[in-house]
Order: sequence, then structure tokens, then C-alpha cells
Amino acid sequence: MKIRITLATLLAALAVPVLAQTATPGVDQRQANQQQRIDQGVTSGQLTTKEAARLDKGQQKVQRQEDKAKADGKVTAKEREHLQKAQDKQSEKIYKEKHDRQRDMDHDGKKDKQGKGNNKH
Repeated sequence: MKIRITLATLLAALAVPVLAQTATPGVDQRQANQQQRIDQGVTSGQLTTKEAARLDKGQQKVQRQEDKAKADGKVTAKEREHLQKAQDKQSEKIYKEKHDRQRDMDHDGKKDKQGKGNNKH
């Protein structure tokens, strides 16, 4: 009986580090935050639908990279670093698109024309 309990405890102890290595909660949370920034940009008119679609594709690319890193059951430090750099790049793109003065304030899917009182902040 003691052998079974010891064996079960040992197996459980070995499984925990494996689970910890495949989990990427920081990456997942950042993906969610960046998606929220894109959605907020569309809602506020800071992003046109084309810009948002392009940024969504970038988010999907990062997600595919994360899925690939997790595929073998272990996310290495190098893979985490690669994911972080990809997210940094995507974050910068989101910032630039939200602040490039292209607007869709009437939410018709088209970039608003400059001048005539539009887009004054």
C-alpha cells in the first residue's frame, strides 16, 4: 500500500513541472489585452476596418506561433522569448495604427476624409 501511495505521489510530482512548462498564461493574457486594444480602436473609430483586419491577422500569426511552441508539450525559454518578441512587434503595430490619424468615426468601414471639420482632436 505504501508503495502505491509513494508511486502516485512521485508521478504527480513529476507531472506538475511538465504542466507548468506548457502553460503560457502571460502570453495568453497579453494576446487578450492586444485583441481588446484592437476592438477598442474599432469602437472608438481610431482603427478602420482594414486596419483592424490586418491587425487581427497579426494576432492570429502570434497565436499560431504559440500553438506550434506548445505542440511538443514543452515551451522552451527560447520559444517564450520568440513569442514575446512577436507580441512586442504586434503591440507596436497596434499602437502605430491607432495613432496614424486615419479614422472611421462614422463606422461605415471606410476611412474618413480629412478636412471639413472631420477628425479634429
